[in-house]
Amino acid sequence: MKTIHVTAGVIIHEDKVLITRRAPNENFAGSWEFPGGKIEPNETPEDCLVREIKEELNIDVSIEKFCTEVTHDYGHMIVHLMTYYCTIIKGDIQISVHDQYKWVKINDLVKYDLLPADIPIVKKIMEEYLDKKQ
Repeated sequence: MKTIHVTAGVIIHEDKVLITRRAPNENFAGSWEFPGGKIEPNETPEDCLVREIKEELNIDVSIEKFCTEVTHDYGHMIVHLMTYYCTIIKGDIQISVHDQYKWVKINDLVKYDLLPADIPIVKKIMEEYLDKKQ
């Protein structure tokens, strides 16, 4: 089975995190995820993430630090997902491949129908977020 290497951005602003919903014509339509995409040949995960977020959301981000990585078997493919905390440095969000985006309170992320590979990321964000608040 093929492993697909992807990146995702955890973009936090004022105690909220950005999530995007997959459009009706996409695999896993209607599911929420952290924005990102497939790593191209000879591309670093960081370069991929900056490129994908620009393509999908029309914003420029800076990568702050590594968050976590997840490998998930979807049955027909394995996804290896590397996630990074990011900050928007320029632009206003304009979606092109998703049908919605939302800024969600970190504690409310669990209320959304997130893709299975994104759930461990939520747990990591919540752990780190709660550690900062104490």
